[in-house]
Amino acid sequence: MESVVKDALLEWKEEMLSQKIEIDEEYERVKCDLQLYSYKSGITKQVIQSTINDEIINSIKTTYQIPFVEKYEELKLYIKELEEKRKVYQMFVDKIEKVSETGENDS
Repeated sequence: MESVVKDALLEWKEEMLSQKIEIDEEYERVKCDLQLYSYKSGITKQVIQSTINDEIINSIKTTYQIPFVEKYEELKLYIKELEEKRKVYQMFVDKIEKVSETGENDS
């Protein structure tokens, strides 16, 4: 493989790795948020189950439970999207590495 081609592939691989690192960092932030909202939702549900007053229950549901559950579901969808992006960028890196290695063996 010509050095110009090899250098271009290496540069492209570095770009893909950089993108993947950014996605990985976002994934970790969302993962923490997802865990937090899971706890918030669970705690709120337990408090509602322990409360007898319907007015307080309705207030807790509208103020906390419903928004927490909505945010949790939103984060679940987003983390799935990030997982897919991570896979795609990792495939780019793997394929570029494979082509680079195969090209080295050819020359």
